Amino acid sequence: MDITALLTPDSIVQRLNVHSKKQAIQEISAVAARQIGVPEREVFDTLLQRERLGSTGVGNGIAIPHGKLVGLDHLSGFFFRLSAPIEFEALDDQPVDLIFALLAPEDAGADHLKALAKIARILRAPGMVDELRDADNARDIYGLLTRAAAAAPVS
Repeated sequence: MDITALLTPDSIVQRLNVHSKKQAIQEISAVAARQIGVPEREVFDTLLQRERLGSTGVGNGIAIPHGKLVGLDHLSGFFFRLSAPIEFEALDDQPVDLIFALLAPEDAGADHLKALAKIARILRAPGMVDELRDADNARDIYGLLTRAAAAAPVS
């Protein structure tokens, strides 16, 4: 799974100003809908429905909300660095300030899971979260994520 197939510099928002998990999902949905051509409400409902199954806050200030959408023809990723951490019901009970959202076609099957695993490996790389938090702009964030993806082991 090549991260550049999921993520572009335009799908990175470096200072998302939100105050709640629901507001974050609304903003993620708006950005994603504009880029993938799917109605914002469908993206929002898909992500919110997944969150109701259990939080996608994986710990260390990171959340990876994801879902499958009818009408989407390829996996799409979006990265958000929040202006301030928010409560996200994360596994470690810590607030979240880094969000990597993944949207997949309804029939993505194993590709969806492989992409989630790759994203998790990238974000767990030593020092990665600190570098992402310190990056100056979206291009720098994109460079960090793609460089880490190239170095991440394939499974």
